[in-house]
Amino acid sequence: MPEWRPRNTNRARTLRREATPAERILWEHLSRSQQGAKFSRQMPVGPYYADFLCRELKLVIELDGYSHDVAPERDVVRDQWMKAEGYIVLRFTNADVHENIEGVIKTIRLKIEEMRGS
Repeated sequence: MPEWRPRNTNRARTLRREATPAERILWEHLSRSQQGAKFSRQMPVGPYYADFLCRELKLVIELDGYSHDVAPERDVVRDQWMKAEGYIVLRFTNADVHENIEGVIKTIRLKIEEMRGS
């Protein structure tokens, strides 16, 4: 049986409250299952927090800002862990969200459709 570990819901709550402008914009398009899948924000996934997580499809959406530019090797390790656990990670920059939200949403919607086999 897998070892049970409590989730750090206080940290997740803080991350949701302190969402970046790009995260807030994308959430407007992902909330209420608007893209055909239910997403949650700042969800603990193993030792990490997913910016957006669709549990059903094991789809993680990450938005990369300045902190990701400083230590990109962390993202590589994180993505490898996620992949090993069966998650698919889509990454977008904050600039993508601000400058091309339609393209970001289309990419997410197409990935959802692909994963559903439709």
